[in-house]
Amino acid sequence: MAVNPAEEKLKERIKELTCMYEVTSIIVNCDYDQMEDALKGIMRCLQKAFRHNKDAHIALVTDQYSMKTDHFPQRNVALKSNVEVFNKKVGYIQVAYPSPSYAVSNFLLEEKKLLQNICMEVGNLLERKQIKDKEDLVKRKMEHTDRLSILGEITAGMAHELNTPLANILGFSELLKARIKEDSEANRDLDKIINSAIFSREVVKKLMFFACEMPQQMDLVNIVPIVSDAFNLMQPSLKSKKIKGELSFSGESIFLRVDAIQLTQVVFNLMLNAIYFAPQRSVIRLFITEKEDGVEMLIEDQGPGIAPSIREKVFEPFYSTKPTGEGSGLGLSVVHGIVKSHRGTIEYRPNIPKGTIFVIQFPKK
Repeated sequence: MAVNPAEEKLKERIKELTCMYEVTSIIVNCDYDQMEDALKGIMRCLQKAFRHNKDAHIALVTDQYSMKTDHFPQRNVALKSNVEVFNKKVGYIQVAYPSPSYAVSNFLLEEKKLLQNICMEVGNLLERKQIKDKEDLVKRKMEHTDRLSILGEITAGMAHELNTPLANILGFSELLKARIKEDSEANRDLDKIINSAIFSREVVKKLMFFACEMPQQMDLVNIVPIVSDAFNLMQPSLKSKKIKGELSFSGESIFLRVDAIQLTQVVFNLMLNAIYFAPQRSVIRLFITEKEDGVEMLIEDQGPGIAPSIREKVFEPFYSTKPTGEGSGLGLSVVHGIVKSHRGTIEYRPNIPKGTIFVIQFPKK
């Protein structure tokens, strides 16, 4: 029985419209956390819409996803259309038949238009996902900034409240020690009190650094000798762990308006942190690069890196992954506070193949 061309064309048109409806439904109800499932669903809809759907195979490839239907033929004839996100090509969708059983002539003109429309819809879906991801990132950063701001206010108050009693403990302990001449045991106890008070005073000082409560002496200085001196002071710590330290500058002189003492504190804390986590016989690199609008500081280590579960906490005061007694949890908080007070930014990223890179940007103005 002869096939009615008009009837055949109507059937294909119904399949195309059904495909567009189903794809639209998938996109409207898409959970962005389940993007792969949504894209696979779109591929199934597209496969059903083609005239020889039992032999049709689909490939969807983008900069983030790569998937094909089972038994995708290596030898094939195919229709292919690009997927664009914000007018930039990021991948393609391909519909293929096995060859030599099929030829390009087996594809309908309407099927080519359908594929182009599906690619456009997939591009729109990926655009919306990118927008949502950026919004989520901005929201997390704002929440993190707000949390650090509140913690800064709390720690500033704590530092001021603790400073006076600690000064009294230290002062009266030293006076009492001067009065006690013979009792060696009492003297040893007083030494413990004095040492504990000094340690506590240093913790308070770090709290004040974090809260940006320390007075700053901002001057336009050549930071090359400042960073070099701080880096050289870390050599004994590097040698004790058999770690190689490398320091480089983009020029012989790099001028920046900073508090020299606080800049030294930044280098110390980041280097100490890198040395603690870096394995023996690894390399820690410190790069200082002058750019048009500022100065960039990179510190690279080859340690275990920062686990995703703690990435939001690394700059919070008192948070530490070190064993109890080996860290106050204030080192990176102090660095964050100093960088912020210099109107700079600090972030970190993985060091490939392993480790962490801390990136600090200081503005020139």
